[in-house]
Amino acid sequence: MSPKEIVQKFYKSDALIDGEVIKDFIHPEIILDWNSSTGFIQLDYNSVLNLSNELHKAYVRSKVRISHIIAENNIVSVRYSHFVKTIENPREEMLLAHFIVIWEIKDNKLFRGYQMSQIS
Repeated sequence: MSPKEIVQKFYKSDALIDGEVIKDFIHPEIILDWNSSTGFIQLDYNSVLNLSNELHKAYVRSKVRISHIIAENNIVSVRYSHFVKTIENPREEMLLAHFIVIWEIKDNKLFRGYQMSQIS
């Protein structure tokens, strides 16, 4: 599978809200630098798993709509919007945030990420 296909498969899966699924996609040495609307955080393997598990507690469904994806060798840049359905209102889809991320793929897994997001 190409790096672009790995990233596409990741965002089409339930990995963002399922700690077990995300394990299939992230490298054990993953580092994600994230500049969000509220500031900078750096996530490692356990932090990424914890984030996925926390999202699972609040959302019953997660959907990513990719608007741009560009790949060169083992680097993939993707721009997407993340939509969720809450436990309180599972029928209504709401826009959580807009994202742009650059992923480095290593050993067919997400290894190094640089992400920016803005809450909707």
